Amino acid sequence: MADDLFKALADPTRRTILDELAERSGQTLFEICARLTMKHGLGISRQAVSQHLAVLESAGLVEARREGRYKFHDLNTAPLRQIAERWLAPDTPGPEKSTS
Repeated sequence: MADDLFKALADPTRRTILDELAERSGQTLFEICARLTMKHGLGISRQAVSQHLAVLESAGLVEARREGRYKFHDLNTAPLRQIAERWLAPDTPGPEKSTS
């Protein structure tokens, strides 16, 4: 699972999509494409965005749900928390680091 997660995060366009979903979760493909074009100047096709979303879904970072004929995409931060908990030790008192 970690390999899929790091592969998904490696691409700057996918990170931008995650930023947009973090700002407003529950967007359709059309909304995501519009925000990428208007806010970020990314002129990529709907098919390319759909492929990026598929990679993010396979990594567990995006969950898709259908309501009627619409498909909404939601951000799922659980995989990121699992990675952070894997390597980040809880704050424990220890030697102070020098700030100079």
